Amino acid sequence: MKLRILAGTAALSALFTLSVAAQSINGAGATFPGPIYQKWFGEYKAAHPKVEINYQAIGSGGGIKNLTEATVDFGASDMPMSNDAIAAVKVKPLHFPTVLGGVVLTYNIPGVTGALKLTGPVISGIFMGDIKKWNDAKIKADNASAALPDKEIVVVHRSDNSGTTFVFTDYLSQVSPEWKKGVGANSSVSWPTGLGAKGSDGVAGMVKQQPNSIGYVELLFAVQNKMTFADVKNSSGKFVTASFESVTDAAASSKGLEKDFRGSIVNAPSAKAYPISTYTWLLIPSQISDPAKKKAITEFLKWMLTDGQKDAQGLSYAPLPKSIVSAELKQIAEIK
Repeated sequence: MKLRILAGTAALSALFTLSVAAQSINGAGATFPGPIYQKWFGEYKAAHPKVEINYQAIGSGGGIKNLTEATVDFGASDMPMSNDAIAAVKVKPLHFPTVLGGVVLTYNIPGVTGALKLTGPVISGIFMGDIKKWNDAKIKADNASAALPDKEIVVVHRSDNSGTTFVFTDYLSQVSPEWKKGVGANSSVSWPTGLGAKGSDGVAGMVKQQPNSIGYVELLFAVQNKMTFADVKNSSGKFVTASFESVTDAAASSKGLEKDFRGSIVNAPSAKAYPISTYTWLLIPSQISDPAKKKAITEFLKWMLTDGQKDAQGLSYAPLPKSIVSAELKQIAEIK
């Protein structure tokens, strides 16, 4: 009898040790922040061996879907959830901005190596199919020194459901009434013209292969693939290059985001802001019933908002403004 009691005690002890030794957390969602999330989760596991965070980069729409169906512990998205989408989730999710990024216009025009200057109406005209050739007067007006060819513009866009598409079309909707009325802002739209490619890798690859093409990708992908991208005219009338500084300035100059992290920062008011800028978000349930999992997630969030931000620029993301970090650290207390 004593042996049985000892054996049972040993089994319970081993089970308890195993549960403490490995806290597994599963998430899925946006591809844009995938590289920094993988770096963060790897670094965090190295410093906290008892916590393992697994992440599948399946797209923003997939992340929201999985969170809604409660098949993951957290979601991730490049577009904020609408009120209706939040209402569809059993446990209300909290939005935690993680890093900032920019969506850039990358192009492949033989003989043109410098950065083009593009305005919102011109970008909209190209993607609407109204501006058809590179030597159109509306493009030449801001690019007098560029050897723009008398060639048809090949438009490349995402074919899949994409947070990057949401950011890009959100921008176009703000700078072009025609775009807002005719196409709108969403993660997937009915494109008036162009060729579709899956993922940012697909768009980047097609632009590199197709002469006289233009497409939109995250700043990260343009930098990684050594692609040329345009300067874009912002709301102050300045042509701005996408960079860590200009993207962060877009966030810092956008008001009210400390109260609602879901706000858009495209076409921000600062003269230094890159106009197609965005947060990307982790979607964290506001109630986590498992105490160990809650502790692991909240401790990771604190680390991500402090030490983790140091990794941003090395991977071509912009770190969060200090005011946003401060507000997010306070929001962690809302996770019950």
